[in-house]
Amino acid sequence: MDHFLDKSHGQPGFSADSAPALRIVPGTGERIGFETSDEVYAQLHEHHDMGKLTAQINPVTGPVYVEGAEPGDALAVTIHEIRLKDCGWSVSLPGSGALQNVMGEGMFTRRVPIDAAGVHVTDRHVFQPLPMIGCIGTAPAVGTNSTIMPSYPQGGNMDVTDCRPGSTVYLPVMIDGAYLSIGDIHAIMAEGESSFVAIEAEGIAVVSIDLVKGMTLRAPRVETADEWIFVGLGDPVQESITRGYEDMFHFLVDDRGWHEGDAFAVMSAVGHSRLGGPTGSTAPDPLHPFTAVGAVTVHRLPKSVL
Repeated sequence: MDHFLDKSHGQPGFSADSAPALRIVPGTGERIGFETSDEVYAQLHEHHDMGKLTAQINPVTGPVYVEGAEPGDALAVTIHEIRLKDCGWSVSLPGSGALQNVMGEGMFTRRVPIDAAGVHVTDRHVFQPLPMIGCIGTAPAVGTNSTIMPSYPQGGNMDVTDCRPGSTVYLPVMIDGAYLSIGDIHAIMAEGESSFVAIEAEGIAVVSIDLVKGMTLRAPRVETADEWIFVGLGDPVQESITRGYEDMFHFLVDDRGWHEGDAFAVMSAVGHSRLGGPTGSTAPDPLHPFTAVGAVTVHRLPKSVL
């Protein structure tokens, strides 16, 4: 690891108004460690009371200023490893998540040990860790993007399980320097995140940053060893699905030079769509800050067809 940003650099939002915690030259292969914080979950476990919180909710560590990054470019953030610490948390927040009606008004919390055997979700359910980054993004051109919801064209709290070691996340640059921030590590998370918080965990995400000049994106993309994944953002969910598929189509036709009919037919055969994270694509009503509006979808294209 060439640079390390500890959790004291946690920020409450994605913004270029914060002074950069680090400036880097892209494409050098230098690895940057972003330490994240789980203090809010520890406090909820102790107090079972949102009113007693003193920690930030879902802080992101950063921002990192990327030299040469300009609007119209994209960052390519390769995730090399995620180092988990000794525990995670399962927490039900009243009024949030798909299970809010069955979990009721009370707050459930559980400290989840993490050791060499795995993630101890219950006394008899120990799962191998599948660590991922829930919250990764660049700054908007003006103002501040939330680290809670919604997801944005610049990233944010997407909770996409493929943001894990071995993947490269492509994020649009909206302002000089990009201002990359990372937070919200999960030890393991089911796709769709029924609970809205997964198995949250403190840890260190180790990444490197490249710059792709002139790569104009309207939403994030994720590249894995086997797939290209296009994030769809829209309200209602059908709009999200349409936008994700359109981005896949333009990738094949405009970027790869495919015939339109070939792209149409291949996507019909193997271009799969799934539900993404639960944070929505449109800012929620301030009176109901944990109620998602719109949808995040993910659209998968196997590299084997390219």
